[in-house]
Amino acid sequence: MIDPHVHCRDWSQSHKETILHTLNVADRIGLSGIFDMPNTSPPITSRELIEKRLSDAYEASSFVFYGLYAGLTSNTDQIKGVIETWRELFPKVVGLKMFAGHSVGNLGIIKKDEQRLVYQTLAEEGYTGVLAVHCEKESLLRPNLWNSLNPRSHSYARPNESEVESVRNQIEFATEYRFKGTLHIAHISVPESVRLVDMARQEDSIRVSCGLTPHHCLLNYGLVPESKDGLVYKVNPPLRDDASQKGMLELLKQGKIDWIETDHAPHTLKEKLEEPFMSGFP
Repeated sequence: MIDPHVHCRDWSQSHKETILHTLNVADRIGLSGIFDMPNTSPPITSRELIEKRLSDAYEASSFVFYGLYAGLTSNTDQIKGVIETWRELFPKVVGLKMFAGHSVGNLGIIKKDEQRLVYQTLAEEGYTGVLAVHCEKESLLRPNLWNSLNPRSHSYARPNESEVESVRNQIEFATEYRFKGTLHIAHISVPESVRLVDMARQEDSIRVSCGLTPHHCLLNYGLVPESKDGLVYKVNPPLRDDASQKGMLELLKQGKIDWIETDHAPHTLKEKLEEPFMSGFP
């Protein structure tokens, strides 16, 4: 069993989590592999940092397979560089990751023309691997609604339509540029997003998959305490309404979701409960 979406942190964020600890926990709970995400500090967007990360994982001497997603920017040369690194180091470099909206870190590619450039470059370079995308459309976020005194407001500030429209855009761009890899929608959380993925599958013009976290099918924002304690529930994408949560669980049972991914994303309790009120579940 593989957890295809974890954040091992480490480096300057080793107070949150480390590769060694993540691999040890994965081994104890019976996982055979994990796939680490690149929005670290510094972000993993170059061959040098990819090789350093893989070296650190090797030094952990774990029986658990360590795979790494390389981060994408809107720079054409950078995109070409990580494609070449993926070709040489696959399957240790399992794929590429794009943040189509800011989350934790500074890897957001938020402009539509820059997202199009990513797909155009991937297509021109003949990339056939996985492109995992964090889908939250920046222009539809409503940061003015966020109030740390009411943690539920995080869900209002990052509404359902932000994810849905971002998923719609990614499918559109992948189709437009005849992307030959697999578009993977990470931590999908809204039933309408799954329906868009399902429609794209039926049209059979691109390969597309989606993953679901346990918290998006088991929890909803109605369960979040309207007090400081509710800040521990702050996560991107946020917990959804009751109907969306139940809908996601039903879609999972119907086989519309390709896999469960934990999105293990730890922070210290201080970082969760005080400024900057970090988003992420351990």
